[in-house]
Amino acid sequence: MAHQSELIEQDILAYLKSHEEKSLLRFITCGSVDDGKSTLIGRLLWDSKMVFEDQLASLEADSKKVGTQGGAIDYALLLDGLQAEREQGITIDVAYRYFSTDRRKFIVADTPGHEQYTRNMITGASTAQVAVILVDARKGLLTQTRRHSFLVSLVGIRHIVLAVNKMDLIDFDRQKFEAIRQEYEQFAANLGFGDITAIPLSALGGDNMIEPSANTPWYQGPTLMNYLETVRIEGEDREKPFRMPVQWVNRPHLDFRGFCGTVASGVIRPGDELLVASSGRSSRVARIVTMDGDLPEAVAGQSVTLTLTDEIDISRGDMLSAPDSPPIHARHPEAHLVWMHDTPLQPGQIYLVKTATTVTPGRITSVQYAVDVNTLEQKQVPTLGLNEIGVARLELDRPISFDPYRQNRQTGSFILIDRFTNATVAAGMILAAAPLEPQTEGYRPEPSGPENGFPRRISLSEASVSGAGVSVVDLTGETGIFEFDVSASFLEYLGKGNRILFRLRDLEQLPAVAAMAHEQALSFEFDRTAYGVSILLFKRSTRSGSESPDDGGTGI
Repeated sequence: MAHQSELIEQDILAYLKSHEEKSLLRFITCGSVDDGKSTLIGRLLWDSKMVFEDQLASLEADSKKVGTQGGAIDYALLLDGLQAEREQGITIDVAYRYFSTDRRKFIVADTPGHEQYTRNMITGASTAQVAVILVDARKGLLTQTRRHSFLVSLVGIRHIVLAVNKMDLIDFDRQKFEAIRQEYEQFAANLGFGDITAIPLSALGGDNMIEPSANTPWYQGPTLMNYLETVRIEGEDREKPFRMPVQWVNRPHLDFRGFCGTVASGVIRPGDELLVASSGRSSRVARIVTMDGDLPEAVAGQSVTLTLTDEIDISRGDMLSAPDSPPIHARHPEAHLVWMHDTPLQPGQIYLVKTATTVTPGRITSVQYAVDVNTLEQKQVPTLGLNEIGVARLELDRPISFDPYRQNRQTGSFILIDRFTNATVAAGMILAAAPLEPQTEGYRPEPSGPENGFPRRISLSEASVSGAGVSVVDLTGETGIFEFDVSASFLEYLGKGNRILFRLRDLEQLPAVAAMAHEQALSFEFDRTAYGVSILLFKRSTRSGSESPDDGGTGI
């Protein structure tokens, strides 16, 4: 087995207790095809002694039959178990493996490198805390390396290992390694990673996998195993505001009513105040109940039952939260969507939106843009196809409670389900409430009126409107006639695929916005909501020649 311990012979209960108290790290390997992902994990399993005797015998036989190492041990076969994977020498499905060392337990997901299996890769990355991105030292960064790096950033992974593999095939050249490291760090500068650790290694030969390699005396950083054992991931969810989606209301008799669920983030103790996000009602925690007895506190990841001091209406799907930092409660979230079905997205069609503990009918009202994951550019599209990623706006039948995904992965994610086939068609990561709702802030010009009969001039630039998601220009405070001064940076900002929402006080302000859009060859969509009149301004791409603008049937 993995780690030999004298406690196994001396005190088995103490050994099991120490094993139980180890922290758990989930990580994935990703990158382009043939970069050595499966071989790397197989080598980790081999070196950590997590290969049983029957597996070893099977591995030796399979290596001679379908291996790629000329009869020698092919570590990749420990992961690639499907017949199609062994025949083609590629990874198709996500393979999960468990192993442990004296310091930590691990669950690793081996994800496929082919573009057509992007949905499989997203599935494996959705629960990971660390991403090991492999690069073939001979080839450097490839398109799929950039694609997977973007996807990793999209699902919220902040700890990155840049594993420059197959260093033995370039004679452990330090200059090539440094060039790859610098190129990757430059590419990933805008992806929001917390830390990037580059490691030169050879998965097949074991260089810098467990022990420092004599072939890289110039490298003074951690080995791969040392990094995985020491990277700090504990406490990240504990430090966030308290969230617990209610999964079940436990009412066994008249004297007990408990609210069951898994703590998504934060810490809760008896006596702490809680807020029900949907109703705004609050109460205090009376007890934290578990099968093993009451707890003095509950932390992220624990499944508990909370009893409250007050009788308030709470149902399955409600979210209990800290009163000083409640989640967003709205019907119109805006989110990144990863489309995972052969049938393209149908805007307006009703899907089932499944969040943590609730399922709500909803529809995609519009696809704001798609992301070219090879170049990270935004492009205007009417729909999303298989493995495509974009930003879309949803309209739900009833409000739900959520956080932006970058703040809380547990309460900011959802899946879309086809109502008729029950197939999961998309995975979503919420950016914010859609800008038609009052949660979004933006540029608000100072209220003013006409002076000396001349209209007020409002300057529009990228600096005045740029922001996360859809930027907002709030004109509800304008009382007089106004016109716009449009800068080149403002038009360039729209040309990149960004959208800007103009909030109007009434329809009398519409001509000024429409005139500006006409002068600058921009498109807009009109909407009237409970919050007033809004205009969504954007720039659509056009076809070559004399064809009409490619507006996908919407916009003006």
